[in-house]
Amino acid sequence: RMLSGYKPKNDIKKSYKTLELEEGCSLDDVRNSYHNLAKKYHPDSSSGMADSKAFIRVEEAYRVVLNDLAAKPKSDPGEEEEDQLKSKSLQHRHYLSFEGVGIGTPSQREKQYMQFRVDRATEQVLEYRQQRLESRYAGSDLSRAKDVRQSKKVKITQAVERLVEDLIQESMAKGDFDNLSGKGKPLQKFSDSPHIDPMTHNLNRILIDNGYQPEWILLQKEIRETIEGLRKSIVASRRKLGEPMTLSEQKQWGRICEQFAEDVRKLNKRVDDFNLVVPILSRQMVHFSTDKEMLRARKTYEAVLEKVSDSDTKENEGEEGE
Repeated sequence: RMLSGYKPKNDIKKSYKTLELEEGCSLDDVRNSYHNLAKKYHPDSSSGMADSKAFIRVEEAYRVVLNDLAAKPKSDPGEEEEDQLKSKSLQHRHYLSFEGVGIGTPSQREKQYMQFRVDRATEQVLEYRQQRLESRYAGSDLSRAKDVRQSKKVKITQAVERLVEDLIQESMAKGDFDNLSGKGKPLQKFSDSPHIDPMTHNLNRILIDNGYQPEWILLQKEIRETIEGLRKSIVASRRKLGEPMTLSEQKQWGRICEQFAEDVRKLNKRVDDFNLVVPILSRQMVHFSTDKEMLRARKTYEAVLEKVSDSDTKENEGEEGE
């Protein structure tokens, strides 16, 4: 097939152009170009440019170019021997249907190629099923965000535990615990709760009893005590003014409310400081609202008035009964 028939010069140039080659190229260049184009255009390949008509044109051009190279005089005996082997067994046929897969005779390569296609199809099926399962069971954006937050919380907790352990080991190496009154004695069982890790609980108690509380814990305690004190103070101030308030008492109450708002503003700055040092995101605090705190104080004051009114009514009824 390869050496039969005469091809005009124009067809030869067109064949070289089809193989993306120039005249005068080597036999290896022709083979490499044909192999690449066969893999690219073969209908059974997985390439996105697979085209049976284009593949037929490439195959015909390959035959014409081989015929042209065979017709040229050979200067190297090695090339003549290679061409003779080529004429006996067309090497390019190995790449016509097998995508370059396998070794051996064409029948052996065909079996290997069939097994390759089966394996590739199996992988594609498994990959498709995996994608379907992931799309089916992948939770909503909220659940994924929750998982991310939980993961961050676990990482931060572990980091804090490692930091505390390092500080304890460092203090022990310095001898900071040598002056403890209970040195050498067994640890007390501080908690009977089965849900608390006894080792962690004991370590925390030892640190707290000896003044090793973290800054953020002390700051959180200070903020809570401060807001409770402000709440009690404004309710007590309102009770002192009585009901109803005179004009001067209303002015005094206005000054009290302004001072309360200023105290809340200062407390919110302490909240900002706390949020910067707290190691756990879930422990961060929000600002206190002056309006909400005033509304809370008014409800507390009204509840106190109602309680006092009820007690006075009961006392009057008891006196009348006597």
